[in-house]
Amino acid sequence: MAYAVIKTGGKQYRVQQGDKIDVEKLDVEVDATLTFDVLMVGEGGSIKLGAPLVDGASVTAKVVQQHRGPKGVAFKFKRRKGFHKTKGFRRHLTQLEIVSIAG
Repeated sequence: MAYAVIKTGGKQYRVQQGDKIDVEKLDVEVDATLTFDVLMVGEGGSIKLGAPLVDGASVTAKVVQQHRGPKGVAFKFKRRKGFHKTKGFRRHLTQLEIVSIAG
């Protein structure tokens, strides 16, 4: 099964066809199709590395949904001072389904 490494939102993701991944929010509509540049492509024992991108390789993905991630908690305190502060957050995410890997 072929796999690829793509970069989006300042992070790199290893993907295969059929994978569903959550990435930082992309400003696109649901059911839209996106194409990503590829940093690395591998299949079996052969690997193609890009410098920085692999020529002629691309990953096609479909936007499944725009959603918010699980709740996270930022807790700050200073010892012996009686100071503590709790702040919650939920990241905005885009769920992608990998349709095909070319290259």
